[in-house]
Amino acid sequence: MSIAGDLIRGHTDAIILARLMRGDSYGYEINKIISTLSDNRFELKEATLYTAFKRLEELGYIASYWGDSGAGARRRYYTITSAGREACHRLLGEWQETKEIMDKLLDVEERI
Repeated sequence: MSIAGDLIRGHTDAIILARLMRGDSYGYEINKIISTLSDNRFELKEATLYTAFKRLEELGYIASYWGDSGAGARRRYYTITSAGREACHRLLGEWQETKEIMDKLLDVEERI
C-alpha cells in the first residue's frame, strides 16, 4: 500500500530513533527489524535509511562509530545521544497526537 508507505516514511526519523533507544545498532539490522516488525509490509530503501542517518547525525541526535562483526567485517554502528532521546520523545508525542486526530477523522460511527 503506497499510502501506508508514505505515512510511515514521513516518520523515518522517529522510527530510527525509537530503534536506537533500545540500543546501538547498524543500518542493515535496523532495516531488518523494521521489516520484521511490519510483517514484511514495510522496508526502508537503503538510500533513505542512510540519508536519515546522515541527517540525524548532523542534528546531533545520533553518533556513529566503527565496530567489528566478529567475522572481520567492520560495521558502522549508531548510538542515540541525549539530544536524540529528547527528539525521540517529542516525535513520539507528535505521532500520538497525529494518530488521535486521524482516529477521530476516520471514525465512521462519529455523530456530529
